Amino acid sequence: MTISWKHIMLGIGIVIIDLTVYILLGLLLMNYDDFYTESEGEYWSLASMTTTEKITYIGLNAWHVINILGIVYIIYRLTRKLKKHWWQQRI
Repeated sequence: MTISWKHIMLGIGIVIIDLTVYILLGLLLMNYDDFYTESEGEYWSLASMTTTEKITYIGLNAWHVINILGIVYIIYRLTRKLKKHWWQQRI
């Protein structure tokens, strides 16, 4: 079981892309926070958001789900690989 430079660089690239998406979505949602007024409705409700802010808000929540699924998948793959490696050494 070896880890190559290709895998390390791929992992770093994925983390950088993930953080970039989070930063962009966060910056887009700052517009809502800066220009919110109570007359528009309850704070952080979809009714008080413009269409762009709604899309960004839903996109951020979808990105959270994608990240959770990705982490679960990585943990699943690692446990499968470690179990296989453990059984091979046991025999």
